[in-house]
Amino acid sequence: MSLLFFFKKYPPMKILLKIVVVTLSLLLILTSSACTKEINYFNYVSELRSNIFIAKADSFLLRIYAVCKESPYSTDGVPRECFSRLEAYLITPEGNHQTQICLQIENNSYEGEMSYDIVKGEYFTSFSIDVSTQREIPCFVKYGDEKKELTATSILSPNTISPQEALKIVQTEKTELFLSLTDKYGFSGEIYLRLLFEVSPYYYVGVIDRQGNCTAFLMNAETGKILAQKQT
Repeated sequence: MSLLFFFKKYPPMKILLKIVVVTLSLLLILTSSACTKEINYFNYVSELRSNIFIAKADSFLLRIYAVCKESPYSTDGVPRECFSRLEAYLITPEGNHQTQICLQIENNSYEGEMSYDIVKGEYFTSFSIDVSTQREIPCFVKYGDEKKELTATSILSPNTISPQEALKIVQTEKTELFLSLTDKYGFSGEIYLRLLFEVSPYYYVGVIDRQGNCTAFLMNAETGKILAQKQT
């Protein structure tokens, strides 16, 4: 086919029009794909408590939390970079003694003085370490002149669903809530996901929008059943 015949059959304007139509079609396909891409909402978790360890001895109760929190911490619907740490809470007969704790984790020792919270009636300290996968944590507590040797054991069992599974259940059952905060750019909010333990394990799932409004859910951490919902 000669060039002269080609241009007679397909004038330049028709060729240009075809190029424009094809280009626009490709752009629409790409845009549609971007809008419908699946969002991983777990990337928007700005506070995660994934494991709890408990030790009891006489009148002492020790709770250790494996947490990952954003910094700076703010309930504003904007997730920030999260950092792992261990939080330790100790309830004692009285709160008027100097108290230290020493934790043994993977052949390393972590020691620190615990401060007393007069409002909550418990001692507290924290360390920058990830203990989310530990099964137990040996501890030594010095309470005034008294010394206690404890072993904090994880409350997780084979029946405990993972934080990722818990969030997926809430997302599936409360689709409208997540869609209302989602557009082609992502999720306009942040999520708090905390493991709780009161005789049985539970999950607290809080969805916070950019105005600081929180829709919270309480879930059975073994069955995945949502037990309660609250908006603040």
